[in-house]
Amino acid sequence: MLIKRAPELQSSEQTPKQIYLERRKFIAGLSLAAGASLAGKNLWNLLAPSAHVHASNKLSGVVKSSYRTDETQTPYEDATHYNNFYEFGTDKSDPAKNAQNFRTSPWTVTVDGEVKKPRKFSMDEILKLAPLEERVYRHRCVEAWSMVVPWIGYSFSELAKLVEPTPKARYVAFESYYDPRQMPLGSRAGIPLPYVDGLRLDEAMHPLALLTVGMYGESLPNQDGAPVRMILPWKYGFKSIKSLVRIRFVKDQPPVTWNLANSREYGFYSNVNPAVDHPRWTQAKERRLGEFFKRPTLMFNGYADQVAGLYSGMDLRKNF
Repeated sequence: MLIKRAPELQSSEQTPKQIYLERRKFIAGLSLAAGASLAGKNLWNLLAPSAHVHASNKLSGVVKSSYRTDETQTPYEDATHYNNFYEFGTDKSDPAKNAQNFRTSPWTVTVDGEVKKPRKFSMDEILKLAPLEERVYRHRCVEAWSMVVPWIGYSFSELAKLVEPTPKARYVAFESYYDPRQMPLGSRAGIPLPYVDGLRLDEAMHPLALLTVGMYGESLPNQDGAPVRMILPWKYGFKSIKSLVRIRFVKDQPPVTWNLANSREYGFYSNVNPAVDHPRWTQAKERRLGEFFKRPTLMFNGYADQVAGLYSGMDLRKNF
């Protein structure tokens, strides 16, 4: 079962956060064919992510949502120290090291475009806009690794209905914060910045599309997209844009960063699909953070019952 009601969740399924002060290099010399993206240093980081002290804030009033998988959650340290956030470096361990001094207060998110009531939201307003829910989602990255995380937020549609999209709005464009002074490694990212992405309006309005302000009961760590981001559990991770500063409702399909950088490898939709391989590696299997063996990738990351109808009649190989 994909969706599990909160009362059924067993305490044994809640993985405690851990700070690992010492690690033995127990896999020194280990050789295995893990694929290019998981080889060498990245494989070490995947199986034994480094630990760092964090400084996040507890979020109050969070309720457990019925949107939650019953799979074992990824330990906090693994989920927060094996990240993609190219503005802070391209190695998976870079963001946790380089984002610690990232300033996320004060923060505003501008929402405009084809809406009747454009406005700017402060973080205080975003936190109080709707009841905060903990949703335990699968999260699948295009490099064929995955995790299970208790994200905190509410459906993006809660924000959208306040600005009242007009009939002309067919897509939603998102933009991340970018400041070369705070993110000097962005110049080496190899992708155009600021980071932009987008969704069809019906995708953005789907209940699973989560405007996210926290994880594991706390506010988002800087390396995980503080202070507010999107989580789209049926799409590859790079669609879940981090550190949002602008949301624009538009008529035409907006540009998206990875498609601009390499349209052959990264399409606009980027739905998790085990039948459509990345040109450089298979998407049929994935490795869960902290696990040694791979597991089969699920269509739409296991959310097919909820989202398949959004793509009825579409050629999912062409619209990848």
